[in-house]
Amino acid sequence: MKTRKYEKLILDIINSSCDHLSAEEVFAKLKEIEPNVVLASVYNNLNAMVMEGKIRRVAVEGQKDRYDKMTKHDHLVCKCCGALADFHFDDLTKDIEARLGEKIIGYNLNVIYICPTCKEKNAL
Repeated sequence: MKTRKYEKLILDIINSSCDHLSAEEVFAKLKEIEPNVVLASVYNNLNAMVMEGKIRRVAVEGQKDRYDKMTKHDHLVCKCCGALADFHFDDLTKDIEARLGEKIIGYNLNVIYICPTCKEKNAL
């Protein structure tokens, strides 16, 4: 495994964030610490860390990819404003493994809904 110059800092930024950060947001936070960093380095680090299973990419249609820590959780995505929130379902893998007869390595679940703020705006 190749060590990347900004990997630990980027990992710390993602793991300490309560938000689901885009590459540009990670870049802005990293630039406060490392003024000479370039956006391409952030993208390269993020892509490598996703491939290595250190972080996960959260892809929502029509939006920029966002990056998240690896703790087990799922996501609620507002269809109207795109707000992304963590949500914890009971373990879904046991039932799927039983049906498949195979071990599940992992999954990404985005549940699409309309958030309370958008519901309230549309009710007016």
